[in-house]
Amino acid sequence: MSTGQHGHQPGTDVLIRKVDSHLAALRVGLRAPELELAERLAHCLRELIVASTQASAADRAQVRAAVHYFVLRRESRGQLLPVRSLTAAQRFLNKVVIQLGRPDLVVDGRRERESVTSDGPSR
Repeated sequence: MSTGQHGHQPGTDVLIRKVDSHLAALRVGLRAPELELAERLAHCLRELIVASTQASAADRAQVRAAVHYFVLRRESRGQLLPVRSLTAAQRFLNKVVIQLGRPDLVVDGRRERESVTSDGPSR
């Protein structure tokens, strides 16, 4: 992600609130492992949002698109996300993080890999 502008972008807090609000709604209706995937997606999105505050307009637009893809999927049917939609959001988000040069934020859908690569217990 190349840096083009410096300073806090006004949309950053709004995007983080959207992610957090959507995740709160998912916590009510999802169970593990779907909830764990949603948590990892939200964490990745938060990291991207913060990292994009000093990025180019094009990079920030990709981050906004990823946030909207994650958040708006449930509203198309008026229900919470089914597992399939979370995996679609995962694929979309992973494409964005690769395009932005942040392969460290790729979200793996398998919990086994997360627990093997982390130092402590997974959330």
